[in-house]
This record gives sequence, structure tokens and C-alpha cells, in this order.
Amino acid sequence: MAKKSKRYQAALAAIEAAGNGPFDLHQAAEIVKKTASARFAESVDIDVRLGVDPRHADQMVRGTVALPNGTGKEVRVLVLASPGKQAEAQAAGAEYVGLDDLVNKIQNENWFEFDVMIATPDVMGQVGRLGRVLGPRGLMPNPKSGTVTMDVGQAVKDVKAGKIDFRVDKNGGLHTSIGKASFSAEQIRENAEAFLREVVRLKPQASKGTYVKSITLSTTMGPGVDVDRNTATAAR
Repeated sequence: MAKKSKRYQAALAAIEAAGNGPFDLHQAAEIVKKTASARFAESVDIDVRLGVDPRHADQMVRGTVALPNGTGKEVRVLVLASPGKQAEAQAAGAEYVGLDDLVNKIQNENWFEFDVMIATPDVMGQVGRLGRVLGPRGLMPNPKSGTVTMDVGQAVKDVKAGKIDFRVDKNGGLHTSIGKASFSAEQIRENAEAFLREVVRLKPQASKGTYVKSITLSTTMGPGVDVDRNTATAAR
């Protein structure tokens, strides 16, 4: 087993000093902030293990949520739209706006200098040609996530303001960033609560037994902090 760095060991010590977990969300947020020691701005990630089997369509968990305090990072947005909607996307702050030129750039130059793609429904035929390269990267626009819409201006603003989408992986896990370690513990807690409320709301009817099995907060480079799943998912 690889030896853990002194920084990682110090982070573990900070968790141990807080006592025996699991912790309520606010405590976990305070602890996870203490584990951040990298020289770059670390993200705060949340990992949720669900009691679902995503191999069955009726147990798929996928959704979007607007984090009340944003994500703390700049999101580069690409909008593919017909000329009549491109000005709207530009006015809303999209970094890249176009159609054929950008489709060709992705196809021919393997260009992916963007974080989110938004498209209007009328150009999805052209966007569909990119499915093989967009899909594995999680960049394919989807109506359920609000990234296929005629209201491209609002979609761009929502993404810029901290709207994220999430999808359960093949092992029943959800993993996403909900802020930065520079956020206050209260901001981290509020973002985590907003995310968890939406996850609980999306519980599939076909899911049996324990739905939320575990919740962990961590920084980019730090160890996980166990969160009390019962208090964290209680109705608020």
C-alpha cells in the first residue's frame, strides 16, 4: 500500500480530532474545510451511495439542481443554435456560440475547451453526430438536464449561477462538486442540503430497502468525512 503524504495524514488527524463520525452536515463542512491544504483552490465534493440498480431503467437517478451559493468556479459554456438564437446566448454570457463551425471543430480537432454544452432542439440532428465523443465525457445536451431548450439565454444564466446536473453511475454512486474549500461551512452545508433534497425527491418507486446508504464530503485532495445520512436527508 502506498504511503500517505504528510499532508494527507494531517487531514486524517483533523478528522480524528473531531471525534467519532458520522457527523451532521454542518460539522462535516467545518471538518472538511480543515482538511484543505493544497496550494490550489480545492473543490468540495459530495459522494452519495444509493440503494439502486442503474442497470434497470426504472431505478436510474438523474437530475439537476441549482446550488444556492454556486459552485465557486467559472463554467465555460458552449451553445449550438440556429442563427436566430445565437445573439441571445452571447448576451447571456456564453463563451462559445455557433453551429457548423463548432461542430466541425469538435469533430475534426478534438476540441473540448468547454464545460457545458447547450443546444436548441432544432439543431439536435447536427449535435447527434457528436454523440460518440460527447457521451463518454458527459457533455451531450439533454432535455432532462435543461441543456436542450429554446430558452438558451436562461439556460446559460442557470449554468453560470451554479446549476449542476448529476447522474448515478453503474455502481449506484453520485459524485459531484458542490463548492470550494474557501466557502464558509454554512455555504457548503446549504449547497449539500440543496443537492440531497433533490436526490431524495428523485427516489425511484422501484427502489427497495435503504435508498441513501452513505454520504461523504471531501476536498479534491483530502480524505472523506462521513456524514450522518439520517439527519442529512431528513425532511426540512
